[in-house]
Amino acid sequence: MLIAGPTGELQCAIDNPADAPRGVAVICHPNPVQGGTLDNKVVQTVARAFVQLGYRAVRFNFRGIGQSQGVWDEGRGEIDDALAVIAALREPGLPLLLAGFSFGGYVASQAALRLPEDQRAERLLLVGPATSRFDTAAVPADTVVIHGEADDVVPLQAVLDWARPQVLPITVVPGVGHFFHGQLPLLKSLVLRAFAGG
Repeated sequence: MLIAGPTGELQCAIDNPADAPRGVAVICHPNPVQGGTLDNKVVQTVARAFVQLGYRAVRFNFRGIGQSQGVWDEGRGEIDDALAVIAALREPGLPLLLAGFSFGGYVASQAALRLPEDQRAERLLLVGPATSRFDTAAVPADTVVIHGEADDVVPLQAVLDWARPQVLPITVVPGVGHFFHGQLPLLKSLVLRAFAGG
């Protein structure tokens, strides 16, 4: 489906749970300049986990990708894209989860900061957040961060350096690279475990 965005229409894909949704999860994809789209395997894995937990999962393409209009804005306008998707597709009265992979983790962290106090996300999930490449914001203490030990795109050390001042725990997956090749089922189980209680 297409929704109105800041620079034209934005392409969204929605996955619904079997029953009435208990909340809405908006998931931001990795860097579009490096081939990131809403069809990224990590993004799809996170969406499937949230659907299994009873959430409506919303994936979308940033401006200039797929059917989304506009052009790459170096991470600035992409935050506005995420906020537009949240505004259009969140359900009044239902909790909002905000998630992002890599560049999408940076976008999710910044979008979370910009939401009005009474519309804040209930929780955040950042997978392989691009802390070494983009100004990833400080996040709430209950944010779930999952990172591969052998990440060759965003070094684990960069994420630890970002997390340290926040005293924010990181779930480190041993031997796994940035895209969780061969370990997507494990990633899904980690998301299920982290969010099952809430």
